[in-house]
Amino acid sequence: MTPIDLRSDTVTRPTPAMRAAMAAAEVGDDVYGEDPTVTALEARVARELGFEAAVFMPSGTQANLAALLAHCQRGDEYLVGMEAHTYKFEGGGAAVLGSIQPQPIVHAADGSLPLDVLERSVKPDDAHFARTRLLALENTWHGRVLPADYVAAATAWARGKGLACHLDGARLFNAAVASGVAPAELAAPFDSVSVCLSKGLGAPVGSVLAGRAEVVASARRWRKMLGGGLRQSGLLAAAALHALDHHVARLADDHARAGRLAEGLRRVGGVDVLGHHTNMVFVAVPADRLRALDAHLRGAGVVASIGYLPSVRLVTHLDIDDDGIERAIEAFGTFFR
Repeated sequence: MTPIDLRSDTVTRPTPAMRAAMAAAEVGDDVYGEDPTVTALEARVARELGFEAAVFMPSGTQANLAALLAHCQRGDEYLVGMEAHTYKFEGGGAAVLGSIQPQPIVHAADGSLPLDVLERSVKPDDAHFARTRLLALENTWHGRVLPADYVAAATAWARGKGLACHLDGARLFNAAVASGVAPAELAAPFDSVSVCLSKGLGAPVGSVLAGRAEVVASARRWRKMLGGGLRQSGLLAAAALHALDHHVARLADDHARAGRLAEGLRRVGGVDVLGHHTNMVFVAVPADRLRALDAHLRGAGVVASIGYLPSVRLVTHLDIDDDGIERAIEAFGTFFR
């Protein structure tokens, strides 16, 4: 029985067509700037996001870190959500490797960072304080598409304070498909945007950081120092180009299946569906039943990110079909029955 892996959209595997594209890729040494497939990918992402330049990175974590290092110096500070990936789930890299202080801010329910709290968080020009230099947002955040009017207001506020703006757009294409807004329009208010190719788009490896030319040039230098300079990485870029050609519009299928999963779980007594946003469903189950639920689901061929919290995130993706959704609903149902 093929496992139904709902832990994350990072678990996708290359399709046969993607593997064929990788096998046929023209390659060169990208550290010398000689890999034509990487160059084509960078040019395409820059164009589609409306920026001057882009750089291919091994991971979204490295893309975000290189952006923070490009925007900030030692002793600088960036404003970021307390539940943001760049703050909570990237190993503290900005602080550890860049001596950049994060100023975490509690998210509103829609993923925004309240403007009045941002205003109070900017430090005065005084030797006692880190220098506030950057606003970092995330779209989607926990599957939620950031409200467009909020993004416009927050980035305009940041400009007024002399701050640069970075977007962790790991799932930017999910946001674009869900909102019907072009990726370039979502990216336009920012100086740099990272997009992940190995989540919903289904490539095996890689992210791209796009932005103003000087930001990308600095990030490319940081990529080398961080060990992210790859050689014949056109094999990976070819997978990413295939994903951009064939896997963007189909993100709507993931969103629809997440909706069906949420609807089905609402009919299961004992499961509290907290929300459904793009390709993510959040549910709560009694804390004392988490371990037993995990064992039951695995026995039924369903894998979920079940930890110590009563809330569980379920993520749909390229490798989850309609039958997988029904199997997952049935597995939850049999446990609680």
